[in-house]
Amino acid sequence: QVQLVESGGGLVQPGGSLRLSCAASGLTISTYSMGWFRQAPGKEREFVAAITRVGDRTFYADTVKGRFTISRDNAKNTVYVQMNSLKPEDTAVYYCAVRRFYGASWQVLTDYGYWGQGTQVTVSS
Repeated sequence: QVQLVESGGGLVQPGGSLRLSCAASGLTISTYSMGWFRQAPGKEREFVAAITRVGDRTFYADTVKGRFTISRDNAKNTVYVQMNSLKPEDTAVYYCAVRRFYGASWQVLTDYGYWGQGTQVTVSS
C-alpha cells in the first residue's frame, strides 16, 4: 500500500519555525516530483511548494516564498518543508502528495495523489 505520513506540526508563535516531514512507504519517491499543500478550516486546499524528482528545482506559492524551503532525501524516501518566519495566516493542516500527473503548473491540485493524512500547524501568540 502507498502511504505518506506527515509529521512535525504543532503550535508555534508568530515568527517561529517548524520543519515538516513526509515519509513515504509503498512507493519510491525518487520516481516523482513531490508537493506540499495546506488547508485551513473552511478553505480549499492550496498549493504551498513543490520539488522536482531529483530536487534540482523548487516552486513556491507567493504567500510562502522566501519563508518556506522544500527539500527531499530520496535515500530516506522523505520530503521536507522548512517553515520559517511563520505567520498566523500559515495556520492549516499541511499535506504532502505525489505529483502523479504533469500539467502546465506545479500548483494544480488534481495532478497530485497519494495524499498523506496531514499534520496540523497552528501559529498563534
